Amino acid sequence: MNDFGTTQFFEVDTEPEASVKEVLETVYEALTEKGYNPINQIVGYIMSGDPTYITSHNNARSLIMKVERDELVEELLTEYIDINGWK
Repeated sequence: MNDFGTTQFFEVDTEPEASVKEVLETVYEALTEKGYNPINQIVGYIMSGDPTYITSHNNARSLIMKVERDELVEELLTEYIDINGWK
């Protein structure tokens, strides 16, 4: 019988969240596989917020929508600054 005097615990298995970099890599690859220009499509998504810029191939649209657009811009700018040695 259930003991209603104690707290019951349960666990929900969740997938680990992908990093912003991993999301961008997956989206880039999915767009390329479908024949889109990934730069144009990602910029279109970031500027407009319209998820239809991103293909649903390989779950790319769902993945990118889990990341805030400002986080995408931050990751891209950080990587650009690192590559150019401005830090």
